[in-house]
Amino acid sequence: MKEKLIFSLLVVLTTGLMGSSFVVAKIGLIYISPLLLAGIRFTIAGSIMIFFVLLFKRKHPKNAATWGKVILIGAVQTAGVMGAIFLSLRTITSGESAILTFMNPLLVVLIGTLVMGMRYRIVQWFGVFVGFAGVFVTMGSHLDLQIGTLLGFLSAIFWAVGTLLIKKWGVSIDMWVLTAYQMLFGGLILLLGSAFLENAYIVINTISVSILLWLSIPASIIQFTIWFYLLQKGDSGKVSAFLFLAPFFGIVSGWLVLGEPIGLPLLIGGSLIFSGIFLVNWPEKRVPVKVTV
Repeated sequence: MKEKLIFSLLVVLTTGLMGSSFVVAKIGLIYISPLLLAGIRFTIAGSIMIFFVLLFKRKHPKNAATWGKVILIGAVQTAGVMGAIFLSLRTITSGESAILTFMNPLLVVLIGTLVMGMRYRIVQWFGVFVGFAGVFVTMGSHLDLQIGTLLGFLSAIFWAVGTLLIKKWGVSIDMWVLTAYQMLFGGLILLLGSAFLENAYIVINTISVSILLWLSIPASIIQFTIWFYLLQKGDSGKVSAFLFLAPFFGIVSGWLVLGEPIGLPLLIGGSLIFSGIFLVNWPEKRVPVKVTV
């Protein structure tokens, strides 16, 4: 009973950190330009994690090809996903950005089938249908689609691709080493993008420093650490299903902190997307094998 309670609290904590980071990031854009904010966040987070993986002597890749895979994952999973999210927050609400970003499990099914030849069950395909229906409902009131809407959807595509790359290559790389270095490489790519692709600005004060520290440590390092711990302790399919809580926390925190409106299309569409993600992550029933002696 005690273990289940702790497990539940950790699920709420990590998904709460995931969801609320959209609101904190949106506030941060007042003081720091999008790509620069994301770049500093993950350069700090990656550097701190690298310190610990070196301290605990985790196994590092031995060849250039494996390091190339880590860099590519960082370019997609951190630079692509977070760059698109932070840019989307300039024109859409944090709740909308969270909903679009966490469509990634739906896209994993589509891309995995079309590109990697993976096979999924009927319930998962039904989840994809329900999820995409939710997107149309959610964005139905926005006939003049903002650029942020497209960027939010792009972040989900990047995340799905990153998930599939980690699924394909992650087995041969220490997960803590992969997480640390992909964050650092992704952060450096974002900083490079900031130098060439945006009019970078930064206002250094107590609020901006606090936002950076919050995004770098609790919303990155602690969140990743708890999430990987949950994946190790529980069934990955069941644990992944709890991801639908993250956009819920994103919407609620946006409403509480920023006063972002929660309209009927957002509620109905968001519910459909959450249901779709839950169905996509529905664990397959395991048939017990009878052992005869």
